[in-house]
Amino acid sequence: MATKLVIVESPTKAHKIGDYLGKGYTVLASVGHIRDLAQPSQVPAADKAKFGKFGVDVNDGFKPYYIVDGDKKRTVSELKSALKGADELYLATDEDREGEAIAWHLVQTLKPKVPVKRMVFHEITKNAINASLNNTRDVDGHMVDAQETRRILDRLYGYELSPVLWRKVGPGLSAGRVQSVATRLIVERERERMAFKRAPYWDIVATLAAPSAEGDRAEFSARMVSLGGKRLAGSKDFGADGQLTPSGFADNVRQLDETSAAAIAETLKSADFTVMSMETKPYRRRPQPPFTTSTLQQTAGNRLGMGARAVMRAAQSLYENGYITYMRTDSVTLSQEAIAAARNAVSYHFGESYLSAEPKQYATKTAGAQEAHECIRPAGSRFHDPDELASKLPVDQLRLYTLIWQRTLACQMADATGSTATVRLSAPAGANEGEAVFQASGTVIEFPGFMKATGEGRKSSAGSSAAAGAGAAGAAAAGAAGAGKSGDASESNASLPPMSVGQKVEASDIEPDGHETQPPARYTEATLVKTLEAKEIGRPSTYASIISTIMDRGYVYERGRALIPSWLAFSVVKLLEQNFPKLVDYQFTAEMENGLDRIAHGEESGRDWLTRFYFGSGEGAARNADEAHEGLQQQVAQLGDIDARAINTINIGDGLHVRVGRFGPYLEDMEHLDAEGNPKRASLPDTIAPDELTVAVARDLIDNHSGGPRELGKDPVTGGTVEVRNGRFGPYVALVLPAPEGAKGTKGAKEAPRPKMASLFKTMNPESLSLQDALRLLGLPREVGRYEETNTETGEVAEYTVAANNGRYGPYLTRTGADGKSETRSLGSEDEIFTVDLAKAQELFAQPKYGRGRGRGAAKPPLRELGADPATGKNVTIKDGRFGAYITDGETNRTVPRQYTPETITPDDAFRLLAEKRAAGPSTRGRGRGAKSGAKASAAAKAAPKVSAVEAKRAERRAEVKKLAGKGWANTRIAEKLGSTAATVKADIDWLTANEGFARPPVVAAKPKKK
Repeated sequence: MATKLVIVESPTKAHKIGDYLGKGYTVLASVGHIRDLAQPSQVPAADKAKFGKFGVDVNDGFKPYYIVDGDKKRTVSELKSALKGADELYLATDEDREGEAIAWHLVQTLKPKVPVKRMVFHEITKNAINASLNNTRDVDGHMVDAQETRRILDRLYGYELSPVLWRKVGPGLSAGRVQSVATRLIVERERERMAFKRAPYWDIVATLAAPSAEGDRAEFSARMVSLGGKRLAGSKDFGADGQLTPSGFADNVRQLDETSAAAIAETLKSADFTVMSMETKPYRRRPQPPFTTSTLQQTAGNRLGMGARAVMRAAQSLYENGYITYMRTDSVTLSQEAIAAARNAVSYHFGESYLSAEPKQYATKTAGAQEAHECIRPAGSRFHDPDELASKLPVDQLRLYTLIWQRTLACQMADATGSTATVRLSAPAGANEGEAVFQASGTVIEFPGFMKATGEGRKSSAGSSAAAGAGAAGAAAAGAAGAGKSGDASESNASLPPMSVGQKVEASDIEPDGHETQPPARYTEATLVKTLEAKEIGRPSTYASIISTIMDRGYVYERGRALIPSWLAFSVVKLLEQNFPKLVDYQFTAEMENGLDRIAHGEESGRDWLTRFYFGSGEGAARNADEAHEGLQQQVAQLGDIDARAINTINIGDGLHVRVGRFGPYLEDMEHLDAEGNPKRASLPDTIAPDELTVAVARDLIDNHSGGPRELGKDPVTGGTVEVRNGRFGPYVALVLPAPEGAKGTKGAKEAPRPKMASLFKTMNPESLSLQDALRLLGLPREVGRYEETNTETGEVAEYTVAANNGRYGPYLTRTGADGKSETRSLGSEDEIFTVDLAKAQELFAQPKYGRGRGRGAAKPPLRELGADPATGKNVTIKDGRFGAYITDGETNRTVPRQYTPETITPDDAFRLLAEKRAAGPSTRGRGRGAKSGAKASAAAKAAPKVSAVEAKRAERRAEVKKLAGKGWANTRIAEKLGSTAATVKADIDWLTANEGFARPPVVAAKPKKK
């Protein structure tokens, strides 16, 4: 019996859609793209001349060379096999450029001989899937052209520029059309912070009291805003240099210092405060539009503390399981079905009074919005309440779904209303200062409107009956709203007592209040996404992968939620700015994105666009004179010499430079040389951010923490010099022996014995290390003693020498026999190396040997206890592992990032890092083809958990059931074949469906047996 084959991208999506389509349809997953541009090494020898540099023939209309990679050949084979028995092919990939390209590649690779139909839908619900079957279309060639152009563009950009970075900055680096611009944004912000000079300014805060409406005494705070007719200077009046801006020099601005503010405050303590004006205005706040990809990433980052990658992972899973609409969209449009569902949910949870008077439809205002999707909202014609999903979803997905549910309901709710009161008061500040004016404001939310859904304005007395009816869904909304700092400023709901002009009020306290101007805030993932979208750089659907890339490349790291550029990023951005300014120009990058949009709309061809980008706008290729420019090929060819030293040098000031070297950044003092005439140097700690490396901090590192040797004294035995040094793997001591007599110059230096070296203990400080301690270290291994041991069975006597030493895995003892054979035992601490005696050593060697580095089986105590993780309830600690400190809850481990230390990391940051690690899932590193071979495979096999015979037999049976059911065999037929029962086969298929995403095709009748 013929069937219809439906191909989607992911197994989860396939399983969900298969449930809705039922019999007659086979739903399979391509697992993303089935083919891609070949790497140069994958191009056959016969085609190397054309495609060998990029996997693209730039001289033949940028013709790409596509290959089906090794790990996708099996998938293609399975799809081709399924297509043989199909009478129609449905391509149900996502309706964006990437999904359209996947569909096109499927057609090109499978070469179907049956009708091909393109299914499009924006949510995975039964109604949406069935509707899409009746509204199919062809694959959109223009969208495919735009995606292919973008892929080729990124290949040309990366493969031309990355080698320049390898030669001039360091190996393994990469440049990218959007990643380089995103890195530049972060570096520019750090440059602004480095150039910023803080400036102090002061004002005065008065605590005042007036009779309230109830007749009692109500206190409120007011802040001084002007003095003697001049406005007090605030943070906005100062420039980056710490000085008042030109507007601040005008006669109408007054800057107070600490002394002046204290004197005026003292004078005002005895002054009368008089109400100058009391103004009340109506307050109205409207709900925000529903979520797009960008605004979801921003809001989830601000309110839930989720990174862009974590947001997109959770949203992808919610979409594929049918809980939300498609999560890659620029649109804020709601379907009529969604508007009705949202308004029904508002009525049910909050009451009719919270609905807007009319249904609200929102218009997309983002420039260059490309997809024709809806906004991101709960899926279906009836929205699932967060309560319904509490037991079905992981914590991160539930929190994100709740946020989407809130926002969608809120956009159909009434405005929040209330009133804002502002009072201005005056008081005499003395004959020389004139009159001081204070101001206070208060907002009262009388009707919370949409804020009831988002969890804001909960202190309001209005609408309490509706809130009571909100039930657990309202609690879920409030919980998500309070999960992090709100990106939408919550209202204070603080009111002022009633006052009239001319009324006298009492001052209970008057204090000067000091402030300091702050540098521009660093980007977070949320604010970087917002800036990229505002500048029209890239597409919101790619921002998560871009942020991931610049972190993986070592260009950016996180401290809390702030994105901090590394010194490596400074070098990379400097090289690109000086040699490829156009390619990291924000406007030019945005124009590239607009060009891809024009291609997607059929207004331009990808071939012409790539020709202008790569070869330039000569020979009439430019549409107008403003577009004339050199192509990428010319820019790279005409580079000339690049001074790598200058590129990798960042000036700090006062003759101090940061140099980005092969083994990391270091400080160099060009004005103070050592005895050999070389600049003084010092290593840069990873914990110091670029804006924190001031001249004073750099000078302290050079003078007190430099890596140069510090002489401790002379060894009385050899006469050699004992030095403490700072090496690549930490501080160590060295015994430098004198050169042989008569040896001079370079030859003498070569003939001198190699220095003896020893690492410092973890408890030792190189600054306070004494000569005696250094000599003890250099004397290792320390001989503990010798002893004899009689074998009770043979009567043979063995003599052993015991020594204590420090090694890669910690302190240990070695026992060596007369035959040269030795064995070891671990010591509990480094101090025991010098204190352990022969009796203790004999006791240790009498015990059985445990695993290497395990300290006789005793687990190391944690470095720090952080408390219970609010998401899992598990106790979180920081432990010291073989590869450094790591955070663990006993199940999930996360290495402490380099910008933190075990002592300084906050519990919140640790909990967030563990949550991101859990969301990312287990590492796939080393699981690919050829990951385990030889001895490694053998070791892995030994370490693998044992499987019982029953489990092995069950797994074998399920594999056979899956194979036969995939061919369309009925349960009874499979049971007969395997000698089982139909009930057992059904149970196996249910297990395969739930755990492996198995989508069973329709049952095919068995052919009658030949007589």
